[in-house]
Amino acid sequence: MLQYIYLVPLFPLIGFLINGLGWKSLPHKAGGIIASLAILASFVVSFLVFLEVKAGAQSVVSLFPFIQTGSLNIQFAFQVDALSSLFLLIITGVGFLIHIYSAGYMAHDEGVVKYFAYLNLFVFSMLLLVLGASYPIMYMGWEGVGLCSYLLIGFWYKNRDFASAGKKAFVMNRIGDLGFLVGMLLILFNYGTLSYQQFFPQLGTAADLGSTDLKNWIGICFLIGATGKSAQLPLFTWLPDAMAGPTPVSALIHAATMVTAGVYMIARSHLLYDLAPVAAELVAYIGLATALVTATIACRQYDIKKVLAYSTVSQLGFMFIALGCGSYTTAVFHVMTHAFFKALLFLGSGSVIHAMSGEQDIRKMGGLGSKMRITQITFLIACLAIAGIPGFSGFFSKDEILTAAFAHNPVLYYGALLAALMTAFYMFRLYTLTFTGTFRGTEEQAHHVHESPSSMTIPLMVLAVLSIVGGYIGLPAVLSEHNTIRDFLGLNGAVLNSKEIMEHVEALGHSKEWVLIAVSVVVALVGTIAGIALHRRPDFRTNKGLALILERKWYFDELYDAVVVKPLNAFGNILDRYADRKGIDGTVNGVGRFVRWGADRIRLVQSGQVGYYLFIMVLGITALMAVGFFIHS
Repeated sequence: MLQYIYLVPLFPLIGFLINGLGWKSLPHKAGGIIASLAILASFVVSFLVFLEVKAGAQSVVSLFPFIQTGSLNIQFAFQVDALSSLFLLIITGVGFLIHIYSAGYMAHDEGVVKYFAYLNLFVFSMLLLVLGASYPIMYMGWEGVGLCSYLLIGFWYKNRDFASAGKKAFVMNRIGDLGFLVGMLLILFNYGTLSYQQFFPQLGTAADLGSTDLKNWIGICFLIGATGKSAQLPLFTWLPDAMAGPTPVSALIHAATMVTAGVYMIARSHLLYDLAPVAAELVAYIGLATALVTATIACRQYDIKKVLAYSTVSQLGFMFIALGCGSYTTAVFHVMTHAFFKALLFLGSGSVIHAMSGEQDIRKMGGLGSKMRITQITFLIACLAIAGIPGFSGFFSKDEILTAAFAHNPVLYYGALLAALMTAFYMFRLYTLTFTGTFRGTEEQAHHVHESPSSMTIPLMVLAVLSIVGGYIGLPAVLSEHNTIRDFLGLNGAVLNSKEIMEHVEALGHSKEWVLIAVSVVVALVGTIAGIALHRRPDFRTNKGLALILERKWYFDELYDAVVVKPLNAFGNILDRYADRKGIDGTVNGVGRFVRWGADRIRLVQSGQVGYYLFIMVLGITALMAVGFFIHS
């Protein structure tokens, strides 16, 4: 089955071409059916590939020559191993559920066929990113998901704010992409290849001529790329604004798949980061700073999707903490569990927004649980999972991250613990204000509130089940000697945790691990109880002091506007006025004006008098004879 791996990205590409070329003529339902079947077909092939990889198979499937110049020979090839096969299941599985949900959510939108074309193109690009057997193939998918993100965020482009959000995401991602590109060039110039099969075996061997400093610089460049795509400090402000796109887009692109591209890239490059300690530490501390800052912001947001957006950024920070500690399998584990419960949260919020006729302000909600029981229960399950309550998927993956952080550096541990406390607090603040108490909206909204159709609630129920059982493949060492996901990712050395972190975790012993688990549970429960208790009787008075700072998101947007946007606009206006208008345009127009001025003067010679013409002719002949005489004399 591995030789047919090309079918996995091919099906979404075909779906994109059909819907993209026929978006004006295809019926709305047909567009959704074509797109959904394309993703379902990819999921089936991905599952069969996963089974083969689980049995021990892995392969690099070369399709055709891609780059051949001098000594550089890069094939267009797919790497099928434990890491890529797991991501294939996440992308196509969650992607299929979101396509089904979209069929109900976007049913009445006039551009729904074009929407499904973009969605299929995104899935194709994401699959290309995780399947590529070299950095150039990964980079193609990397740029593809950036383009699709721009198209889908600004899908309702007639709204100027939505269009601006798409441009903001595109520009900020380009900043990170430049870092990724520079890192690739450093590898090419120093190692002569960009293929995983040729680059990674060189690292740490006698043939490795690169210094530790070089590896650190490559790792830092890759980190810059990851901060853009995975919305880490300082390139994170685009993700909350990306909530301008349709809610299923937020669930697929900005919760379950695209924003984890940076995590995938670092996990794929784990052999490099094992030999680049400075870059690895930067990964961990940037993740910690991101988790803390965005968690504080989420505590004072009132837009239901903005709360989830900042929650996503914070959870990505947790993944970066795990990566920086060398616990790569833990980061991938949290990618998987996060895909389940965060996709569920976004789709649940979409169900609420659908019922509230487009309203997203949680101050105008309340008491929705009585009329939206399925949405309420599934949303509650997702909140319990992300808060880290025992028995739910988020508990297992977050506990592993906290354990790795404690074993690596207590500063990371206590910071991550504080972020975990705030996570439970703001999620149950959101749940309480949305589903409990009395309804605070208008009478018209109250009459319209109803449960969503089955095309939207069935994906919610499936994701709810996964949010419960998804964590049991990564049981902690105190409960089981076998960690299924760690064993799977370690097949044939696909992704292995650093030896240092494994030794430190093993040195903790079961007694200390039980203490860490107990602390994690207590923190989750305290945050949960506080989030419920403090918002049972909500008081939406005007925020002041620190609360206002958090509501205004630490003024990051204002800071970037003052430090970057306005100076660049001013510099652009100067270039426009002096370099462009007076310089380039002035030169070009000046040439035209000079020619015209000269022509106006020369045409005076054309007087129409024959005698004058004869005089000029005689004068010219005389001048030529004089010149000839002096030249030959």
